Amino acid sequence: MTTGQTAAVTGATGFLGRHLCERLREDGWDVRGLSRPSSDRDGLDGIDWYVGDLFDRRTLEPLVDGADAIFHLAGVGLWSADPDTVERVNRDGTENVLEACRACDAGRVVFTSTAGTRRTNGSAVVADESDVAEPIGAYQSSKAAAEELVDRYAETGGDAVTVHPTSIFGPGDDSFTPQLLAMGLEPTMPAYLPGGLSIVGVSDVVDGLLAAYDGGGRGEHYILGGENLTYDRAVARIADHADGSPARVPVPSTAIRAAGPVAAAVGTVTGRQVFPFDRKMARLATQRLFYTSRKAHEQLGYEYEPLESHLPETMAWYREQYR
Repeated sequence: MTTGQTAAVTGATGFLGRHLCERLREDGWDVRGLSRPSSDRDGLDGIDWYVGDLFDRRTLEPLVDGADAIFHLAGVGLWSADPDTVERVNRDGTENVLEACRACDAGRVVFTSTAGTRRTNGSAVVADESDVAEPIGAYQSSKAAAEELVDRYAETGGDAVTVHPTSIFGPGDDSFTPQLLAMGLEPTMPAYLPGGLSIVGVSDVVDGLLAAYDGGGRGEHYILGGENLTYDRAVARIADHADGSPARVPVPSTAIRAAGPVAAAVGTVTGRQVFPFDRKMARLATQRLFYTSRKAHEQLGYEYEPLESHLPETMAWYREQYR
């Protein structure tokens, strides 16, 4: 058990942040959490709350000052905000955290980016940390810019490491997890998406975050992935685990790709991004976005559990929340 250490966590009230804070408390850390005034802090006991946001220097500096670890998880996606806000929060918010760390006695920064900034060039089945991709959409663009800021921080005297989780699955998630479970469990959802992705349990990502703090190289990047599964395999395994429901049918790739221009047109006419994707993002959704976590395994001892290991707890949560 780790004792006597202090962790500062941005995004502490989010899906991953809640699981990380709970684990840190279980392991004996003193935990400081950044929370906006309107965020729900229920159920997060034993946290020293710093109420503010990524643009409040008077909150950020006390948050990180004297902390052994700064887990920077806070960010926003296109389901929740317009592209300009996504860019500002994810890029500029990260810059503000790093500036606060420079101004204070702060320990190692562990920055949580996304595996979406890495993709194969088509010649390999899986992507690794070296496969830096051209960002698609404001979310990937903002995370790529934030990664550059963290890299520069590490190159100029700061101590930082970046992790890239793939598609995180687990209880408490209000986006990817319920969508995936619905495809496998709900009779009203008889279809699944084409393509595939790397599905990783939230507890495995928390393990990876702590391992990156303990043993990651300064300025290094680590993909924290799970099983690489086509959607049909993931849906079938969820259905088999539940009740042996019949296999679903795929949504044609052409239908998803056609939705991209529609979403772009609606955004142009209304001035709002009604759907969080455009032509390129719709095309990306039909691909097999597979990753390897070999570097994290070899350098950090990172391991992940199969999908079924995470299903009992996650399905119980899903049925309580959505049925």
